[in-house]
Amino acid sequence: MLALLAASALVSLRVGAHPLAWADILQLWFPRFAADAVTDRGTVVSLLWEIRLPRLLAALGVGAGLSMAGAAYQGLFRNSLVSPDILGSSAGAALGAALGLTLSLPVVGVQTLGFLFGLAAVILTCGLGRAVGGGGHFTLRLVLTGMVVGSLFMAGVSVIKILADPYSKLPAITFWLMGSLAATTRADLALLFPPLALGVTVLLLLRWPLNLMALGEDEARSLGVPVTAVRVLVLVGATLITSATVAVAGIIGWIGLMVPHAARFWVGPNHRDLLPSSLLIGGICLLWADNLARCLFAVEFPLGVVTCACGAPVFLVMLRRSQKTWAE
Repeated sequence: MLALLAASALVSLRVGAHPLAWADILQLWFPRFAADAVTDRGTVVSLLWEIRLPRLLAALGVGAGLSMAGAAYQGLFRNSLVSPDILGSSAGAALGAALGLTLSLPVVGVQTLGFLFGLAAVILTCGLGRAVGGGGHFTLRLVLTGMVVGSLFMAGVSVIKILADPYSKLPAITFWLMGSLAATTRADLALLFPPLALGVTVLLLLRWPLNLMALGEDEARSLGVPVTAVRVLVLVGATLITSATVAVAGIIGWIGLMVPHAARFWVGPNHRDLLPSSLLIGGICLLWADNLARCLFAVEFPLGVVTCACGAPVFLVMLRRSQKTWAE
C-alpha cells in the first residue's frame, strides 16, 4: 500500500494542465536526465513547488482526514452509514466560507471563517442534543440534532447565494461548495495540517476504547471505559479534522463514507488496524480523484463531483458484496 501511495504521488506530480515528462522531474535529482527533459529546470521547480506539491499534500491530508473521521464516527455511533458531516460541521463550514466570499475576505479569511463555523455547528449540535434530553441514547439524539443543525446552516447558505452578486460572488460560492483543490497553496497547508494532525493523534489514541464502544455503551462502561470522555474526545478529534478539511477543500462527498467500508473489507473491524488503513486508503483515493479531476476534460472538474460520480457505483458494488456475505 505504501508503494501504491508513492506511485500515486509521482503520477500526481506529472499530470495537470501542463503535463510533465518523467525526465522533467528526474532532472531535479539526476542531472543526466536534463538532456531528455522537455521543460526547463526552473519552470519545473516553480510548477512543482508552488502548485503540484501543495496540491498533492492537500489531497493526501484531506482524503486521509475525512476517511479516518468517518471510520471513527461509524465506530462511535455503531452505524456504518454515518459520515463525517453527520453533526453539521460541513454545513457550518460551508456557511462560513460562503459568508467570507460574500464579504470579499482574502482566501485565508474565508478558510478561517469556514473552520470556525464548522466548529460552531458541532458545538451547537452537542448543546441542542443535551438540552433536548428525553429518553434514548445520547448518540441517537446527537445524530438527529446534527441533521437539524446541518439543514439550518445549509438554509443560510441558500440565503447567501440568493443575495450574492450573480456575476462575481455566486460563481465563487458555487464552485467552492462543489469542492476543489485547484487553488491550494503552501499557505493553505499551514491551516490544514495542525488541526488535522491533532485530530488524527486523538483518534489513534482512542482506537482501543472504540473497539469496546462497539459492544454498546453499557457493556463498555462495565468494562471500565469512560464512555462520556471517549465520546467527547472522538467528537472533538473528528470535528477538528472535518472542519479543517472542508475549510481548505470545500465539501468533498463520499470519501468519509466509502473508504472506511473498503478498509473494513481489507483489515476487519478492529480499530487498531481500521483507523490507520482508512487514513492510507483515503489519501490514495482522493489523490486519484484529484488526478481525474485535472485530466478528464479540457477544463478542470470540481473534485466533489468526481468523488460522487466514482463513489456511488463503488459503494453499490461493496453493498452487493456485503449482501452476498450476509446471505452465506
